[in-house]
Amino acid sequence: MKKINSTKKAANHTVAIEIGIAAVAAAAAGAYFLYGSTKGPARRKALKGWTLKLKGDVMDEIEKMKSVSEMEYHKVIDKVSKKYGAIKNIDTSELADTVKRLKGHWKDIKKEIKA
Repeated sequence: MKKINSTKKAANHTVAIEIGIAAVAAAAAGAYFLYGSTKGPARRKALKGWTLKLKGDVMDEIEKMKSVSEMEYHKVIDKVSKKYGAIKNIDTSELADTVKRLKGHWKDIKKEIKA
């Protein structure tokens, strides 16, 4: 039977406590990000599930392409957003805002492509 070193046991306990503290801190930061600041309502609005799906669908379309230009990127966003525009429970102004934000990310995407 192996005897576990007490210092190793204490170190494992310390690591577990540190992980717990980090998790609580991350949860607090997330709560503040969504609820504590004056920008909280806008941030909560941006995190709706359909927006994540829309972004994922855009990424899937882009990954299928061999090369991506700004015009093609905008066409993909328009194509995918039309599908989401047909869904009843999606507010058209929120959809338009999400499309605008996605199209505004082209400069960042262009930098990633060149890198």
